[in-house]
Amino acid sequence: MAVQEARQYGEHATACAGCAHCGQTGHRRAVAAFLARRDELAAGHGVPAAVAHSPVAARQWVSDELAQSARAVAVRGREAGHAWLDHVRRGGLGAVWGAVLALLLGQALTAIDGGWTGARTAGLCTALVLAVLLSAAAHAHRARGGLLAPLIGEDNRLSTTRAVAAGWLLLLAYALLFLAFRSPGTTAFALSRGAGLLTVLALVASVTVTARLVVVLGIAAGRLQKVRADRPRAGDLVCDDSGRAALADVQYLLVSGAVLALAAVGLARDPDRLPEVPWSLVLLVGVSAAWHVAAKCTEGVRPAIHSVVRSREAGDLDAPIRTGDDIEIRGCGFVPPGAAAPDPLTRLVVRIGPVHAHVPLVPVPGGFANPTDTSLTVPLPADVEPGRVEVSVVTAAGVETNRVTIEVLD
Repeated sequence: MAVQEARQYGEHATACAGCAHCGQTGHRRAVAAFLARRDELAAGHGVPAAVAHSPVAARQWVSDELAQSARAVAVRGREAGHAWLDHVRRGGLGAVWGAVLALLLGQALTAIDGGWTGARTAGLCTALVLAVLLSAAAHAHRARGGLLAPLIGEDNRLSTTRAVAAGWLLLLAYALLFLAFRSPGTTAFALSRGAGLLTVLALVASVTVTARLVVVLGIAAGRLQKVRADRPRAGDLVCDDSGRAALADVQYLLVSGAVLALAAVGLARDPDRLPEVPWSLVLLVGVSAAWHVAAKCTEGVRPAIHSVVRSREAGDLDAPIRTGDDIEIRGCGFVPPGAAAPDPLTRLVVRIGPVHAHVPLVPVPGGFANPTDTSLTVPLPADVEPGRVEVSVVTAAGVETNRVTIEVLD
């Protein structure tokens, strides 16, 4: 019943692909249907009688059934992601123009006693110019979430380094436009006052470039595995790819945000000059940035096979590996961060000689017993010839492990 309801609602969600509510609701129902089906199969129910007599055939049928359901969930997730990006684009534009309106109302209310000044006019004009520029940028990147587009990395997640750099760039743009409307003297741009601000901007910009370079080199070396997310999430700014809080990201965001807020307060107090960032705060941002980059350099582990053994059921005799047996591959990094969802798990492949064997999904209540990050169990295909064959694993990120040679007897 849950699967049939999800399919019916999925057709409606597909027809309303531009509706964020329909897309998200359809995705939630597809996930609920998959979880119900997984737990049903884990309990041993729903397996056809034609394959129930054979444990190997039943396991393969269950794996194929779950793989099809997982692909349906992935399709609904991508549809919900597109609808969410469109919703974010409209919300971002609303927030920008809402901030302009709030600034206008705030200046009008505070001008009752002191009167309207040139600084208020310059501030309002600066806000209008920035709002127009941001609206144009959001329209140009409307398919990628509008204002959110520059903050989204190639893995479809929000980038902490890009968000921090964008915040400082926005403050600097506002300060320069404001001073341009104020027509200040040359002392407003004195290097002695703006050196701290420029140093912080150079730091966050270099961190953005360095972090990107570290990720590219890690992927090229096979040490870092990246799996594309369905859509960006706010938690990406403070979490790793697996969704767990990352201390290096949290501290970098907090320190940079706090110093940015102090610089904005300094601009509000003295609007005739660039905001001054004390060198002590510049050093603090530098230490935070170094911590963040160092953490990025140590991320990731290359997937590796440690050993391959014959999988033994209870009551079986000890024996060598023969065609048709199950083999257990032990190692690390088989399920990279962000690939624990059902759909990426279905893309896990074991290369056994010339044969590519997909790892079967073995459901248990609340999850999967196979595959895991440290072990995989696959049946030895009948097409594998007896003799010495090489075994390797290809993860969902497309990274292949080292090769281990096993002896297969007839």
